Amino acid sequence: MFAARNIPNLLSIARILLSLPVAWLLLNGRFSEALLLFFIAGVSDGLDGYLAKRFGWRSRLGSILDPLADKTLLVTSFLCLVWVGLIPLWLLALVVGRDLVIVVGALAFHWLIGRYDMEPTWVSKLNTVLQITLVLALVLSNGLYVLPDMLLIGLLYGACLTTILSGIDYVWTWGRKAYYARRSGKGRAHE
Repeated sequence: MFAARNIPNLLSIARILLSLPVAWLLLNGRFSEALLLFFIAGVSDGLDGYLAKRFGWRSRLGSILDPLADKTLLVTSFLCLVWVGLIPLWLLALVVGRDLVIVVGALAFHWLIGRYDMEPTWVSKLNTVLQITLVLALVLSNGLYVLPDMLLIGLLYGACLTTILSGIDYVWTWGRKAYYARRSGKGRAHE
């Protein structure tokens, strides 16, 4: 049975599915059309967040689906842009490596300490903005309007720097939380 409160989750699922046509468009050099799909994804991301907050339609599933949708679209775009030679492989490795460290850390925290609610830090938010901006700038520059090389290089190295800093920040923040939870006897090992 359909309930309105599921609309934000359905929008997140639609964004996950949208990564397939985006990948096809990028791999086939159809950057203008890919840009349109990025716009649709951005609108759906804003809309699902607005609906969840405005009507209290927040859920644990939504807190997982929303960032998963964003990350799926972003990593898919990075993969495709590496494949077509617009992003260096080392940046993709850095981005995916950081995400793997976060996922493994989150799973370890869950198994060893207990439930957690992941909230992105300002460094992580800045990193996401720079990664998205880099992808959009590259797609725009190859589709509709050529951007200056210095801008694209600045975005590339900005995304690199914030990827490293946000990875360190997550390890430090959640490592400390795990340490203090275990020390205070709140970890699963003490249950």
